[in-house]
Amino acid sequence: MKTIEISYENNLRSKATHLASGSTLVTDAPIDNHGKGETYSPTDLLCASLGTCITTIIAIEANRLAIDIQNMKGTVNKTMTTNPRRVASIEICLVLYGGFSENEQKQLYNAAVNCPVSLSLHPEVKHELKLTFSAI
Repeated sequence: MKTIEISYENNLRSKATHLASGSTLVTDAPIDNHGKGETYSPTDLLCASLGTCITTIIAIEANRLAIDIQNMKGTVNKTMTTNPRRVASIEICLVLYGGFSENEQKQLYNAAVNCPVSLSLHPEVKHELKLTFSAI
């Protein structure tokens, strides 16, 4: 079953269409690899996929635990390497605001590090999650 349709637009730009929803996204080669860098690169999407998978899994676990994580925010930092050109490491830093017990923090963290994207990455792609719990 097809889930995504991809078309090459031009000038190192591609478009992906999610067939079930019709939602589209565009990628552009980064400036350091012959592109314009005007939107996400494919490796940016890899890193965004990891970050959003982690936030989704945290939200699922928070719902299960009946705790509010509405103010979760964070960043994703990507480090590239050459020879071969690939993502070498991904650092995800998230802050969850509110009052969380030590047990809730542990459950949210354990759920996050076992997200499907994380488990799908090659072992050579280092990825680190920094999860901070902060009282509002």
